[in-house]
Amino acid sequence: MRLPLPEKAEAFLKRVGPLYLGGTFRKAATGEVFPVLNPATGEVLARVARGGKEDVDQAVALARKALEGSWGRTSPDERGRLLFRLSELIEAHADTLAALEALNVGKPYAEARTADIPLVAQHFRYFAGWATKWGGEVLPVSFPGEYLAYTRREPVGVVGAITPWNFPLLIASWKLAPALAVGCTVILKPSELTPLTALYLAELMEEAGFPKGTVSVIPGYGEEAGAALVAHPGVDKISFTGSVEVGKGILKQAAETLKRVTLELGGKSPVILLEDADPKRVLKGALFASFFNQGEVCAAGSRLFVPKSKLDYFLENLVTGAQAIQQGHPLDPRTQMGPLISREHMERVLGYVQRGLEEGATLLTGGEPNPGAGPGFFVKPTIFLAEDGQTIAREEIFGPVLSVLPYEDPEEVARRANATPYGLAAGIFGQDMRRAIRLAHALKAGTVWINGYLLLDAASPWGGYKESGIGREMGRYALEHYTEVKSVWLNLT
Repeated sequence: MRLPLPEKAEAFLKRVGPLYLGGTFRKAATGEVFPVLNPATGEVLARVARGGKEDVDQAVALARKALEGSWGRTSPDERGRLLFRLSELIEAHADTLAALEALNVGKPYAEARTADIPLVAQHFRYFAGWATKWGGEVLPVSFPGEYLAYTRREPVGVVGAITPWNFPLLIASWKLAPALAVGCTVILKPSELTPLTALYLAELMEEAGFPKGTVSVIPGYGEEAGAALVAHPGVDKISFTGSVEVGKGILKQAAETLKRVTLELGGKSPVILLEDADPKRVLKGALFASFFNQGEVCAAGSRLFVPKSKLDYFLENLVTGAQAIQQGHPLDPRTQMGPLISREHMERVLGYVQRGLEEGATLLTGGEPNPGAGPGFFVKPTIFLAEDGQTIAREEIFGPVLSVLPYEDPEEVARRANATPYGLAAGIFGQDMRRAIRLAHALKAGTVWINGYLLLDAASPWGGYKESGIGREMGRYALEHYTEVKSVWLNLT
């Protein structure tokens, strides 16, 4: 049983193809296209323009023109009104956007409809309010004489936003909304695996009335369109979400032109169960932390620290819970977990499973494809009893693979949890709030959840310590990365 595809989504899949260049949908400069697949079936959903260097050059020229012209002259109130209008259009098209996201990413439609798309609308609405509230201040200077000294917050300029395939529209909103709120122009390069909702968003931005050149959407490959965006001297800032390896490469390349750079990268997030944790809440939370969105989450709780005294109970119930997860087509309302994004990624995840077995980890459930769920790239929810030094407990797998790590000494948990190059997020489950808060303060992570997991809101900052990134998305903290601070002095004598 599958939900019917919304008429607007069906119509969009028939017309989608051109890239969006500063207010005009057109073919790529080379005329080339690439296929976009449905990971649940392996079938082609659409063929999309393959953007490259020449398209990026044109987008930057249009963005610069808009920055110095129509968009640059747009008042803060008008910027806020346009962002708010866009949030309304996103809500009006929520069913269509959720269906496209589900088909293209492989995530269950219910997750896209109740989590991703409402959060996208929330981000544009939240930053619409900041458009009229983010400014400078008068400074109490003490230099001899009489002066009026104040600061201005000015847009950093043309922003290149490079987004991943796991939450395509949501992460695009993390970058677009604050950048537009403060007056930047943006060139969005979505993942070549999942460009559909970004192109649909471009249509909604047209309907909302954003001036020409304010936003471009250039689907294409990272080594072509993405690299051209990072190298372009007319791009003032890069905001990237993706792998640590690519993030490091972007940072090196951006140094050539001294671009501003923010990076939201990988993670190997710990979930720590304290001795007094509520068993029912813990089981539900641990399964959600690890297997939500097929485990294709940078903050997936893929290391579960369990007290040895409770290990047998939790292993038995975790395995039972994982085996009960219903896999299937994203548009089937019974589906709780969909396919992985591609065959290549499925093979990568299964390679980690094999590595775990070779290194002596104990496979408790899963660890193999699930052809019964469909012809696509399905992998069963997988649980290992592992040790800290094993590869599956150290490296980011980005799939439905959970490593359970027993512990005896509560004082050692923070040290073990921090023994990783990552520091994106962490979870703690327990009833003694004093202990939980002390542990939260000891963890080297940008976000720590207590008795919950993957709690996100536009007002709360998101980003990581160590190799999990540089800078923050969301909240007022994001605005700092899209503005320059100018100090102005006026001699009053």
